[in-house]
Amino acid sequence: MSNYRAYLMLLRPPNLLTALADILAGFAASAALQHTVGNEVFGFIRHDLPWDKLGLVGVASMCLYGGGVVLNDFFDADLDQLERPERPIPTGQVSRSRAALMGGALLILGVTLAFLSHPSSGWVALGIAALVLSYNAITKKNSFLGPLNMGLCRGGNLLLGISIFPQHMVTMGFLVIIPIIYISAITLVSRGEVHGGSRASFNLALILYLLTVVMVLSLGALKEFEVLNSLIYLAFLLLMVLPPLFRARQSNDPSMIGMAVKYGVLGLIILNAAVASGFAGWFFGLLLLILLPFSTLLAKVFAVT
Repeated sequence: MSNYRAYLMLLRPPNLLTALADILAGFAASAALQHTVGNEVFGFIRHDLPWDKLGLVGVASMCLYGGGVVLNDFFDADLDQLERPERPIPTGQVSRSRAALMGGALLILGVTLAFLSHPSSGWVALGIAALVLSYNAITKKNSFLGPLNMGLCRGGNLLLGISIFPQHMVTMGFLVIIPIIYISAITLVSRGEVHGGSRASFNLALILYLLTVVMVLSLGALKEFEVLNSLIYLAFLLLMVLPPLFRARQSNDPSMIGMAVKYGVLGLIILNAAVASGFAGWFFGLLLLILLPFSTLLAKVFAVT
């Protein structure tokens, strides 16, 4: 394994695109409210939208996510020595000190870029960084606080996208509930990746996945959200995440559980496309969905978990 590949493995490249998808969905929601473009097909191809801020926040989000997963391996180094000896730190390709430096630098860079976009974005990014540290250092092993903390990280990431239009953070802030529920489901399943999971965890994850879909459908109560645009994405999402979950539940095999987690993570792009298409039209949702094949291809080369 070459050194650069080892560092890339720490970053989980397929997952970085799912972080960008959160930003695009949040941007779609707040921009729809700001510009009332509704569901015009090309409503978002406009010169007066803050594309520069979107770029800064998008890169900031990927830095925050990358810093979080690198620090995850730093804090889990001793455990990975036993359970995942193929990871870069146990193999000696990356030292723990360099992983800590890399993770910390990425968090700082992410927060800095967010502040360059807008102070509100910077404070949200700082909150995400704090949640990342609390998860890795404190709550990860707690069966309730761990999934909740991870969900809050993703909810914060969606809020980071909304913060591109800071005046709508309060109005649209409730959307963070959707990724919190969804990520909590994935985190519950992921606990069985090494030694197998419990039936109760799989059942609860199934309920949370279905609740996520219901939450998106309920957005139809908003005048800015066209629920019909999101239906095909939601159907696609269920087709992606439920079969692997059922197989994992049936076999309780760690490899099957790993696949369920993998497709759950990739499904984040579809979930965000469903939200974005409801607010910004099917065209914007389709643009966001283009991230999925790239993330899927990267997942064939780099681990998702």
